[in-house]
Amino acid sequence: MFYGTGQVFCPVPDKDIRIYQEMIYMGKVEENKKKKKDAIVNSAFTLFIDHGIKDTSIADIMKKAELAKGTFYLYFKDKYEVRDYLVRKKAALIFENAINALEKSDVTEFDDKIIFIVDNILDQLNNNKIMLKFIFKNLSWGILRHSIENISVNDGESVADYIEMLAKSSGKKIRNLEMLVFMIIELVNSTAHSVILYQQPVELPELKKELYPLIITMIHSFEE
Repeated sequence: MFYGTGQVFCPVPDKDIRIYQEMIYMGKVEENKKKKKDAIVNSAFTLFIDHGIKDTSIADIMKKAELAKGTFYLYFKDKYEVRDYLVRKKAALIFENAINALEKSDVTEFDDKIIFIVDNILDQLNNNKIMLKFIFKNLSWGILRHSIENISVNDGESVADYIEMLAKSSGKKIRNLEMLVFMIIELVNSTAHSVILYQQPVELPELKKELYPLIITMIHSFEE
């Protein structure tokens, strides 16, 4: 025992000290890896927006990230994998924001909840046209499906599970929910892009007036 100022101190075994030191070291390693990956991703996003994916090289990304070129391949196999990662990440954030807003609202009906989510997403994209250009230009159903199935909301539920829960809680039985979600997203994607970016052929408020009744009709057509 070690004694000091009225307290008794017990020595810590060397084995426990080593384990503690290893934990600290591994924590720093993981933190450093995350910082490097974030630097790569953030640099790639800026360059993709400024120059496009085609005219951005891995060397460009790593130069901007201030990392050795070989470090890139510890995290991604090519720049297109970075693109897909970014699209999933950005799309996930947009869905998460919309769902968080819905949870704070007093909307109760399933149809109205879906419209609320679509409306929130359109407003987010209207307020961030750079994000709109990037996501919609590089979006594919495979990437989006991954986001829908893997974004965690409401205690770990995926967006797909969350939408299914919304339907059940409203007493709705929807056949082929995945197809319904796919069709709504494709409808919004195909109509909103030019409207938000170029106000053509109409501005966003006018589009919403025409778009939302179509979505509600679509939902009703999938009800059992």
